[in-house]
Amino acid sequence: MGKKIVCRCNDVTVEDVEALIDSGVTDIEELKRLLRIGMGPCQGRTCVPIVLGILARKTGRRQEEIPLPKARVPIRPVRVEVIVGGDDE
Repeated sequence: MGKKIVCRCNDVTVEDVEALIDSGVTDIEELKRLLRIGMGPCQGRTCVPIVLGILARKTGRRQEEIPLPKARVPIRPVRVEVIVGGDDE
C-alpha cells in the first residue's frame, strides 16, 4: 500500500506525523511548525482535523482536549488587489 497523505498542500504523511509524535513532539503548535500543516492553500481545513485525530490516538488524549493551532494574521494589512495581482504595489 502507498503512503497515506495527511496534508496534500505540503505532502505530509501519516508516517511523518507519527514519527514526530513518537520522538516526543506532542504539541500541535510544534507539529505545525515542523511539518507546516495548516500552512498551505487550504489553511488546515483538511490536515488539522486528521493530525488532531492522530495526536489524540497516539497520546491517549481526547481530541476535544487538544487546542487547535493558532491562526496568525499578516503583520500588516494587505489589500486584496495586491494579493490577486491587480495592483503594482
